[in-house]
Amino acid sequence: MFEKLERINERPEPFQFYTASDLWTDEHTSKQMLSFHLNEVLDVSSRNAEFINRSVEWIASEFNIGRETQIADFGCGPGLYAAPLAKRGANVTGIDFSKRSIEYAKEVAAREQLKINYVNQNYLEFEREDQFDLVLMIMCDFCALSPSQRKGILSKFHKILKPGGAVLLDVYSLSAFDQREEAATYEMSLLNGFWSPNRYYGFLNTFKYDEEKVVLDKYTIVETGRTRTVYNWLQYFAPEELEREFVEGGFSIEALYSDVAGTPYDRNSNEFAVIAKRS
Repeated sequence: MFEKLERINERPEPFQFYTASDLWTDEHTSKQMLSFHLNEVLDVSSRNAEFINRSVEWIASEFNIGRETQIADFGCGPGLYAAPLAKRGANVTGIDFSKRSIEYAKEVAAREQLKINYVNQNYLEFEREDQFDLVLMIMCDFCALSPSQRKGILSKFHKILKPGGAVLLDVYSLSAFDQREEAATYEMSLLNGFWSPNRYYGFLNTFKYDEEKVVLDKYTIVETGRTRTVYNWLQYFAPEELEREFVEGGFSIEALYSDVAGTPYDRNSNEFAVIAKRS
């Protein structure tokens, strides 16, 4: 038992393990995540409905979205951005790991007669010959990727964007990193049954990596007959560091904002958004 507890509380190296599929493809947790997406007042899987509406309006104006605008929405979820942008005439391709979210998005598109190409795939593996005017990666998905994964995804963006095409994404700031603290908690049915429909015990270890500006929420879920660990990594950025990664990927930074609704940039904001153009 002591050895098991030692493993539960063990600190891995930054981005040592990648377990995204455990969250997005598991039958139970994917259902929980979709319910969070569709809750219009929560900022969990997606932001609240009021913010999304403002964000869509700003994106449509900022990028002159209209007929024939080609958009790739990486991590599209149930289509909360893809659908309203398609209503403005854009040709949208949405890519998401979650089969449940993609199926829901397809149902909405069919019901509202929207021509959206939804792809159920890990977006790290997405390939397409067609080129896009705009790539979206919203809800700080970029922060969940390791340095090598970020390098790969920027290379992919560069490949699938038209010359002069743009990327819009948001990330967590160093201000948000400073607010995080290390902790270890234990609870029966941790997160109110989020992890399993069955009886379980949950351990949450939060680790901070000050040099790398990374935080790990490490969940260990103990059920009868199985124990699993889910690693939720988050990279926090200074604008200068994010710009360096984009420049190395063949992009130039065009603008910074505090969010993807066009709020003027504030260095003290917990998040910030970037518009980058393909060089």
